[in-house]
Amino acid sequence: MGWFNYIGLIIIVIIMIPNVIFAIKSRGEFNNSYKNRFAEVFEQAGRYGCMVLMIINIPYTYFGFWFDGALLAYIIINAALCVAYIVCWIVFWQETHLGKALTLSILPSCMFLFGGIMLSNIPLIVFASIFAPCHILISCKNAN
Repeated sequence: MGWFNYIGLIIIVIIMIPNVIFAIKSRGEFNNSYKNRFAEVFEQAGRYGCMVLMIINIPYTYFGFWFDGALLAYIIINAALCVAYIVCWIVFWQETHLGKALTLSILPSCMFLFGGIMLSNIPLIVFASIFAPCHILISCKNAN
């Protein structure tokens, strides 16, 4: 795959579409009620680290697919996770509850972790491991 992961770019674009639409539609309406500076900083660092590392493979920290058919598995599973994410955004659009928070925070966390593991991308695994618990925590606390 080299240093540029075009599949990762497609994944990031797909999962950002509903987030951008939500941000435009609810401008100023969303209130982050969970004030934990530590979790917020680590979530943001993890988020942007994952987004960059899904697209850019840093030499000597990325070892590529580790079994035959891994590229196909990477594409199929990430496509399924992206479809699930979009469908959940559509289904839960007007709702605010714990189920929505869990679903919309676990799915991208799984995409990032899965991508890191499949590509043997050490920095992506590290950033996804930071992002996932912080994002899930903040999302769940804001849902309550």
